[in-house]
Amino acid sequence: MLSKQQNQSNNSGLASLDANQLAGLQQVTSGFTPLQLAWASGYLAAKSEQPGAVQAVAPQAQVSATLTILYASQTGNAKGVASKLAEQATAAGISVNLKNVADYKAKSLKSESHLLIVASTNGEGEPPDDALAFHEFLYSKKAPKLDQLKFSVLSLGDSSYEFFCQTGKDFDLQLEALGAKRVADRVDCDVDYQDEAKAWSQTIVEQLKDELTAQSGADVVALPVTEVTTASQYSKESPYEAELLVNQKITGRDSNKDVRHIEIDLSDSGLTYQVGDALGVWFENDESLVAELLTLVELSGDEQVSLSSEQLPIKQALVEKFELTQSNGKFIEFWAEHTSNEKLTDLVQDKNALREFALEHQVIDIVKIAPKAIDAQVLVDSLRKITPRLYSIASSQAEVDEEVHLTLGVVAFEKDGEARLGGASGFLSHRLEEGGKVKVFVEHNNNFRLPENDSTDVIMIGPGTGVAPFRAFMQEREARDADGRNWMFFGDQTFTQDFLYQVEWQNYLKSGLLTKMDVAFSRDQAEKVYVQHRIKENAQEVYQWLESGAHLYICGDANRMAKDVHQALIEVVAEQGGKTPEQAEDYLKALRTDKRYQRDVY
Repeated sequence: MLSKQQNQSNNSGLASLDANQLAGLQQVTSGFTPLQLAWASGYLAAKSEQPGAVQAVAPQAQVSATLTILYASQTGNAKGVASKLAEQATAAGISVNLKNVADYKAKSLKSESHLLIVASTNGEGEPPDDALAFHEFLYSKKAPKLDQLKFSVLSLGDSSYEFFCQTGKDFDLQLEALGAKRVADRVDCDVDYQDEAKAWSQTIVEQLKDELTAQSGADVVALPVTEVTTASQYSKESPYEAELLVNQKITGRDSNKDVRHIEIDLSDSGLTYQVGDALGVWFENDESLVAELLTLVELSGDEQVSLSSEQLPIKQALVEKFELTQSNGKFIEFWAEHTSNEKLTDLVQDKNALREFALEHQVIDIVKIAPKAIDAQVLVDSLRKITPRLYSIASSQAEVDEEVHLTLGVVAFEKDGEARLGGASGFLSHRLEEGGKVKVFVEHNNNFRLPENDSTDVIMIGPGTGVAPFRAFMQEREARDADGRNWMFFGDQTFTQDFLYQVEWQNYLKSGLLTKMDVAFSRDQAEKVYVQHRIKENAQEVYQWLESGAHLYICGDANRMAKDVHQALIEVVAEQGGKTPEQAEDYLKALRTDKRYQRDVY
């Protein structure tokens, strides 16, 4: 704050800054080091001595324009791409400002000259939680004209979903609508995004290098990368080979589900995780499945195929490198064209039917519809590479030390009388023996975190395997002696066969750590009851907890459960708060923006 004497001095000479100007100056300089502040002071003094001479600055004092890189990431992929892009740009001499879009003041867009966005899409075309406020701002009346801005967008998504890369498309089109100019066209990446992301990043850096660096021979004052990311020795690209310690079925003999409690040893890895994080698991395909596929396409398995700079037999490639247990529309289109099969050709004409069919059929099921010989290289070129599966971590390191626990639902079904297993779930539950090795890495999830204040209440909604992170939450809160209240909503099919971790929950209730638990077992009575029904039955208390500052968490199925629970919450807030459905939706949206309503859905 300026003193009275300083104000008087300013009034006798140049006018003082008004409140808006002062706020702007503080925002611009908030991230400056002492050395940069000193430089800026000299720069402004030089300008004040030469009124009207806007460009009259010594060449050595020129500063490169800053490249702002924002990422909107739900599981960490967009953050990884943005971080590598920032490293490349910095190495090229470009001043970089790398930020999670949640930490970026959207009003600063009007001051930017160059902006790159790496954005993933969440659920049915929704922005990731971190990007909700930014997305809303861009489409609001508050969004400024951006005629001075140059930008590009990289979208990450999954083409098996209807709203493929929708968040990136939204950002790209709205920035253009606000007057910004593209420095490169948007690139929409599918699940296997690495090569496209790398090419986009290299093109962008090369294109902007000359424009964003000072003239040759000038002294460049480089702004620091705002966000410093620390990389573990082990990562998605370089996973840790861990030992499987425990594989225990935790559903009853007569259950319709096969759920496993998995324990993995992280000793000597140095890997650490927080509750709310996920464990990435690389897996191998079933060799018998590969053998059956090779027979259908009339290959021996010894044929050599090329993968980037690597050559290996196709049998090994199919076991270790390519996705066989998940199909996709592009493969069905390819196989329809390769075989000229009428059923597949008709299916390709209906995009919605094609998407549903791909979700219910594995690669081998598609091939069995119309078996036909094919060249080995052509086959692997038509397949997606294996992507690791992410599982919500079901333990706290405060409790289990150098272990990590998972709650694994085994994907198992029959197709035309033949058993089918999921890729990673089949590997961990059926093919990997205890004592065997599995390649893993930690995927940090800052969008699913316990409150920093241990006195804050939490409401946890996690039916089925969605219970996993809440088991970790309870271990962590117990270790921290957190005095906030804890309320758990759990649901599954039957009490006797499907009450996951029942003894642990009962012990938490006895100790008082778990304040309240409501359960819904859908098949234990004539009329099916789900967690959303329990939420509405407790409407008044749920609303009171939220009004008192409780944090709300949902984990589990995205397609039905999460939608039904969200609708129940809208009804609870509308009824108890005297709001319209639209106002109730805004209430929940505000909770999400404030990180008080977090979801880990899949």
